[in-house]
Amino acid sequence: MPYRVTFVCTGNICRSPIAEWVLRHHVEEEGLEVEVDSSGTGPWHAGDGADDRTVEALRRAGYRSAHIARQFEAGWFDSYDLIVALDRGHLRDLRAMAPDEKARAKIRLLREFDPAAGGADLDVPDPYYGEHADFDHVLALVEAAVPGLLDEIRRT
Repeated sequence: MPYRVTFVCTGNICRSPIAEWVLRHHVEEEGLEVEVDSSGTGPWHAGDGADDRTVEALRRAGYRSAHIARQFEAGWFDSYDLIVALDRGHLRDLRAMAPDEKARAKIRLLREFDPAAGGADLDVPDPYYGEHADFDHVLALVEAAVPGLLDEIRRT
């Protein structure tokens, strides 16, 4: 059975699709048996594609992307080994939704996996109201965390 990871942001059109496709790229390159997807804490963009700036940032960096936004559902906790929140608000929402301590233990912040983040703010900022550079910044934060995330996956 493959290891299952999901990324969660607000509307599932910016941050979590970037994280999804960056991790997908790396697990495919390494031949790891990992399924990766993403979702949002809210329904605002369910059924929509990723923000065009998300797609552009991914493509400029050499990543693929294909995405339909969806909302995370409480019944999904048993389906995942790791649930990765993109900021503390998502972390709080997911923990409140978790049915038990076992489910809550699966939830982590993405930047916890970036050793350079240290005690800094571990939130990945929302680029939605920003410019292309803000999406590139999100991509850089994701890429910085992926090696640590891969180490975590390999340990399981």
